[in-house]
Amino acid sequence: MHPVSRREAVKLTAIAAVLPSFFVRAAPRSGLTNPVLGSGEHTYECIHDWLKPPEGLSWGDTHGLAQDSNGLLYVAHTVGPQSSKPDAVVVFDPSGTFLTAWGAEFRGGAHGLDVRREGDDEFLYHCDTRRRLVVKTSLKGEVVWQREYPKESGKYESANQYCPTNVAFLPSGDLLIGDGYGSSFVHQYSSSGEYKKTLIQPGKDTGRVSCPHGLWVDDRTSTPRLAVADRGNRRIQYFTLDGEHLGFVTAGVRMPCHFMTQGDLLLVPDLESVITLLDKDNNVLVHLGDGHPSGLRGKPRTEFIPGKFIHPHTAIFLNNGDILVAEWVPIGRITLLRRVGR
Repeated sequence: MHPVSRREAVKLTAIAAVLPSFFVRAAPRSGLTNPVLGSGEHTYECIHDWLKPPEGLSWGDTHGLAQDSNGLLYVAHTVGPQSSKPDAVVVFDPSGTFLTAWGAEFRGGAHGLDVRREGDDEFLYHCDTRRRLVVKTSLKGEVVWQREYPKESGKYESANQYCPTNVAFLPSGDLLIGDGYGSSFVHQYSSSGEYKKTLIQPGKDTGRVSCPHGLWVDDRTSTPRLAVADRGNRRIQYFTLDGEHLGFVTAGVRMPCHFMTQGDLLLVPDLESVITLLDKDNNVLVHLGDGHPSGLRGKPRTEFIPGKFIHPHTAIFLNNGDILVAEWVPIGRITLLRRVGR
């Protein structure tokens, strides 16, 4: 860590004095040397740079994360300019050991990454913001199908008005695609990748979205609902699976990027420097690693503050209940939040 000036030290002390104690604290009794975030049953050891790329490959912006049923971890990143290898998808074992890398075609555009079991197999769904494609591959990278903008929807005059950011999977087997960086529509596709309809329209009003960056079918209630990270409107918006507005979540929300559920918990990576956990009723349980405002995007690692996030872009619950976080920083960063005391 870089030397801290007296002015910086005074500023950090002042900030710490007004922050709730569960954000970052030392843990001398636990024997842990890394920052500890959270409180109670939602307490995590914060291990920055837990996943490191292999020699010759440097992180670009780290955008997407997925874990398959065997515990293998997949990272989608844009690839750093100094990298001698072009691979945009990097695979690790459950302990964080590098296994392989592939996906040169996603370089510069690897963004959303989701895994889904279909029958006896599992597949990865990639959102490529450079080529403006949604691509379905095997876990080894073989392309099953890829789709460009839905011409048949009548919503676009050209391909450059469309730029997919993330997908969600309906119980029916259909696929939802969020056009987060394009024109802010949410489209529904069949499981074979055929356009069916446009589910949600762009805008600021109720039932409309701006930068639907992330999508998730939330099954924590008896009737599943669609959660949309309505990032441009700084809110989470809920819909029926048919696209009818149900409500908003705004308390504790800044710029939500994506979601994942585990049990009664909703995990929300927020671009404004925090990871948030919400309960079954979408009340905030804890903010983890709140570094807002960070101002550290583009800065060297020596200026990153341990235990503070810069720009969380994606976060997933691992199979064992830990949390893995990817951040939107040009030199990439993958942080493990390891549950304490389980």
